[in-house]
Amino acid sequence: MATCSSSPGVARGEGEIVTANGAALRYFLLPGTIFAHHEEHVVTTILGSCVAVCLLDPYTRIGGMNHFMLPFWNGDGLPTPKYGNIALARLVERMDELGGSSGRMVAKLFGGAKLISSGAGVYPVGERNVILARKLLAEHGIPITAEDVGGESGRKVIFNTWSGEVLVGRMAGGGRSRP
Repeated sequence: MATCSSSPGVARGEGEIVTANGAALRYFLLPGTIFAHHEEHVVTTILGSCVAVCLLDPYTRIGGMNHFMLPFWNGDGLPTPKYGNIALARLVERMDELGGSSGRMVAKLFGGAKLISSGAGVYPVGERNVILARKLLAEHGIPITAEDVGGESGRKVIFNTWSGEVLVGRMAGGGRSRP
């Protein structure tokens, strides 16, 4: 991973997340899924134009992450977490079920890169994903405490669900398609 500029609450580049007990469980989050747990886990995902929202209730130490690909479910097919409006609602619900409170949650937001050139007047999907995540978090009253969004590089995100610590690395080569 290449390093990138820093943002409050987000570690950059190479490194390890330090866990409370030295033996946190690890989980790889696939696109279109969510993960939340009341025990410490280190969750990793890879993002391009997709967006990941990391949530933490700092009082209960319940944390979770989603990884969504498209902003809105349009009503066709199943309402899965591959859509941002479904993914965020389900993540908040799951954390509430585990004993968290959306009134105490804080968010960190990642991804939304522009990996493919789009025509004039067309919002790239990554940008639309970021706009939607910010809007939905505001509607839930969940403040964003850190973010690393946009640009032209993919990201690897590693999140500790107990501490809220995040390690972000930019993917080498920029992740852009070339003409």
